[in-house]
Amino acid sequence: MGWGNPIASYFDQTRINVQNRAVGGTSSRTFYSAQAMWPAIVPLIKPGDFLIMQFGHNDSGAINDTSRARGTFKDNGDETQEIDNLLTHQHEVVHSYGWYLRKYMSEAKEKGAVLSIVCSPIPRNRWNNGSMAPDSYGPIAQEAAKQAGARFLDLNALIIKQYAALGESSVTATLFPAGETTHTDWAGAVLNAECVIEGIKAPPACPLAQYLLPNPPKDLKNPHWQGALSFKTR
Repeated sequence: MGWGNPIASYFDQTRINVQNRAVGGTSSRTFYSAQAMWPAIVPLIKPGDFLIMQFGHNDSGAINDTSRARGTFKDNGDETQEIDNLLTHQHEVVHSYGWYLRKYMSEAKEKGAVLSIVCSPIPRNRWNNGSMAPDSYGPIAQEAAKQAGARFLDLNALIIKQYAALGESSVTATLFPAGETTHTDWAGAVLNAECVIEGIKAPPACPLAQYLLPNPPKDLKNPHWQGALSFKTR
């Protein structure tokens, strides 16, 4: 489960429509280029919408191979590499992680989105002497968000703070499926969603915060549904 699964429960859904369109296993590159993903979302974006995105976990993979071919350049630059994709058998121009983030933001803005929020990746369940190192994609995401005039939410830092308070053994036992280091279970998704809400409420004032429920839900139950996120004012 990702934090997009429970997050709608924290908003007043009589005033705003929260759509979770995240797809596991994608990178900033493959979500952008796949016809069933970002190209299908763009026509649905309307003036007044909000967009929240989080990429980075899969961007460190190979740029071109027969397995996943989803990697990007690990920076916010404009370098490119032309490839004949060994997986899709299509000619493709590959860009940087930051370039794809900026494209999401610029295309959403062109459609009338009032704000994009870029989240740093959630931390993996990997510890070193009782602590976690920050994700290296966060600073790149922050730079891309600043360049695009968007809001950056350091979700990685917010979650690490919560994990540190719980401790390695508790996090491993209660927030992740057995043997898993990247994908949380429902309890982990809820904790991470609450960190997203914390970031939205933090100063400077975020206009999306006005749609949050005054009393956040407690003990959310897993509704067994799955689904980038778009927020549409009603």
